[in-house]
Amino acid sequence: MTPRAAADVWFDLVPQALVEFDEQGHLLRSNAAFNTLWGKTLAPGALLGQQGEALQRLTGWDAPLALIGLSPGAPPLTQLACIHQGTPNQRYLRGEVHAHPTVAGQPERFLCVVHDTNPMAFVVQTPRPPDFANTSGEPTGLLEFDQDQLLHELRTILESSPAGIAYLRADILVRCNRRFERMLGLTPGTLPGQHLNALLDGDPRIRRVVTQSTIELQNTGQFESELEIVAPGYPTRWYALSVRRIGPRTDTLEVIAVLSDITRIRSQQAELEALGRDRDLMFSLSGVGIAFVRDGLVQSANPALANLLGLEDQTLPGRSLASLYTADVDTSTLARTDDQVMVQLSQQGHWQGERALRHPRGTPLWAEVNLRLVNPDQPDEGFIASFVNVDDRHRAEQNLTLQADRTRAILDSVFVGIVTLDSGGIAWMNRSARRMFGGDLPDFLGHPLSTVATPDIDHPFRQTGYLDDLLDGQSHTFECQVMGRDGRVFWVVGNAVVTLGEFNERQITYALMDIDRRREAEALTVEAQATLQRIIEMAPMTITLCDAKTLTVIQANQAASAFMNIEPSKAQGLTPEQIHGTDRGRQLRADMLRALDSAKPLQREYKFEQGSAVQTWDVSYLPLSHDGQTADQLLLVASDVSEQRAAEQARLEAAIAQREMLVKEVHHRIKNNLQGVAGLLQQIAARKPEVASAISEVVGQVQAIAQVYGLQVGAGGPLRLKNVVEAIAQSVQRTFGRTITLVVEGCNASEWQLPEAESIPIALSLNELLTNAHKHGQHSEALTCAMICGEHEVGIEIRNTGVLPDGFSLNRVPGGVSGLGLVRALLPRRSSKLTMSQENEQVVTRIELTPPGISLVPTPHVLGAPAGQQIALWPQ
Repeated sequence: MTPRAAADVWFDLVPQALVEFDEQGHLLRSNAAFNTLWGKTLAPGALLGQQGEALQRLTGWDAPLALIGLSPGAPPLTQLACIHQGTPNQRYLRGEVHAHPTVAGQPERFLCVVHDTNPMAFVVQTPRPPDFANTSGEPTGLLEFDQDQLLHELRTILESSPAGIAYLRADILVRCNRRFERMLGLTPGTLPGQHLNALLDGDPRIRRVVTQSTIELQNTGQFESELEIVAPGYPTRWYALSVRRIGPRTDTLEVIAVLSDITRIRSQQAELEALGRDRDLMFSLSGVGIAFVRDGLVQSANPALANLLGLEDQTLPGRSLASLYTADVDTSTLARTDDQVMVQLSQQGHWQGERALRHPRGTPLWAEVNLRLVNPDQPDEGFIASFVNVDDRHRAEQNLTLQADRTRAILDSVFVGIVTLDSGGIAWMNRSARRMFGGDLPDFLGHPLSTVATPDIDHPFRQTGYLDDLLDGQSHTFECQVMGRDGRVFWVVGNAVVTLGEFNERQITYALMDIDRRREAEALTVEAQATLQRIIEMAPMTITLCDAKTLTVIQANQAASAFMNIEPSKAQGLTPEQIHGTDRGRQLRADMLRALDSAKPLQREYKFEQGSAVQTWDVSYLPLSHDGQTADQLLLVASDVSEQRAAEQARLEAAIAQREMLVKEVHHRIKNNLQGVAGLLQQIAARKPEVASAISEVVGQVQAIAQVYGLQVGAGGPLRLKNVVEAIAQSVQRTFGRTITLVVEGCNASEWQLPEAESIPIALSLNELLTNAHKHGQHSEALTCAMICGEHEVGIEIRNTGVLPDGFSLNRVPGGVSGLGLVRALLPRRSSKLTMSQENEQVVTRIELTPPGISLVPTPHVLGAPAGQQIALWPQ
């Protein structure tokens, strides 16, 4: 038989009632004595939590803290329980719970030894083991109950219990332990046997609790409450009161009252509540945004976080933590954060970094984020997230970084080499310095500046006392030769100045300029200026440079002497009036100022009398200025174009003379032809009197046209209006033999002229009006034709004796080939106006002519005045 099997046999044969269970509440086994005492067999593996209340109390399962504190070898945990087995009487059992020695890897086990505390104990018959002397199987005797021993044990248990226990029947306190009396502040031994009033008179709070418990016991049979006791000379104590009724409700009220001291628990609870209030106060009033996060969702958050995010407090709970971050700032940082932060948080229990938060204003808000697990062993319980606003600092750092990058970019773009040295050697150099030294920045980092110095022992780059000798802001200027890594040796001029670095350490910064290139540039500039000066001196045109403020001559080439009539060397410092005279100089000064005011090139042409000859000069003015600045000099370029203009004028005059000759010849032939046509028409009128009237009108019109062409034969260009009026009046007078009195008013009558396109329509209109006046007027009186000239218009009035028909209006005259209809059709609409009115016994017909139908003869050109268009001869 194995030791395990033997132990099971002896466990079942022990006459004492035994039951074994583990810390998880599983019933492992029970012997026959316990099954007989309990009245039924308990199945192994059953849970104590699913058994009756009596078994849980007997095994101590209703007091788990006491079981946890029970250790192997320690005094057993004593429990009392009452069971009903179908009889009116109750059976009281006492259980002693012992802890088994702990076995590694197995749950802790407990053994409960059950004693029957009734006066008559059950006789438990158990089979004897096979090796006992008596093998008959008969019972050997009865186990008698030792009542005195039982009372002693109960008294010992009651007195050693940390709780105050009392037994009351009706209104009499039958029995209590000393702990009960001491807890109520009474003298031990004075309370048993007394009426309940002795207890109620001690404190009104006890009376109130007793009243409440009496009501509850009548209804439910159990009452629990907390009681505050203030005993004289003792601090305030808090007790947990548990009152349970025993016996049937029909009998006298019997109760067991148990007082447990919970003062320390209440004190701890008060401290916890105070700590909770402090925590809530700090949570609510903290300027740091705090949130509790579980499963990626915000469970709670303080107002500071809502204010930081610009949201309402009630909108944060239930919101995803990831939704608080903005994803359009730095995708690489977010990828690292979202994928790895939780791994680091679960491994290390905390994480710290900076994140960009969403904000209603549209721009991200930077915050320092701290995450810490609530329970590092259970990451699923969530974590605390705190947010500190570092937006100003973050943006300041960004601005500083951006400013530093801009500064580096500016320094890289300048043509001056800049090198910074600290105690470890070269720390930084710009692009110009790298190009100057013939290498990249990594080639020089950490090296002394003497790396590019010539072997000269006194070379400035070998001086190491600048960091100690120079004061802040003080500079040292030097000039030396530098030998680049490419072997090129060149001269530089530079400054050395002491500055402060990132950690306030002293640094020295060199600013170097390659003066070899500058000297080459200066030489090229001097050569270019000399070449330009030779070109200016050899140019066949006048070139003069003047000061923009005083207009005095600064420099002039040799050819300028022909324009200024003075040696160029003597003209320096003189004004235009001093060189060219008052009138000519004033004219040149006005054009110079006009060119300077417009800041654009200006071209003028002048005619100057030079002795008996007239010179023509083409002059261009060019303001000289730097970009965006006011011109400080004026360049004058002049060319003598007298011969060119004379040749052009001769060619023009020849062309005009030839054209005029051809035009006169054509007009003469047209006049002769028209006169021949008029003669033929007169012959036809003589042969056919019936059409003489109509033909006479046509003859008059043809002769009027011939008169115009006759006038054009003797004059070139536009005809004088006065000559046309006189010729038409004479022609009508010859045709009809009617006297026409011509009157001319106005001092400028001979200056008004007609364009060629308007001469024939105006002549035909005058012919028709004079003919109409002759037909409808009295033949015995002379006709009057007046030409009235004003400053801006000319009026032609024809007066004859007659009467206009009633209701006469020119607007009602139909068009035709003669008479008023022809006149209305021929007169230009924009520059003429025809009116007819009755003045006493005369009919007045008036034609008003205005420009552009007529024009004044232009004023002849004044010698020496500017002429021609502006032509830019200088490059713009």
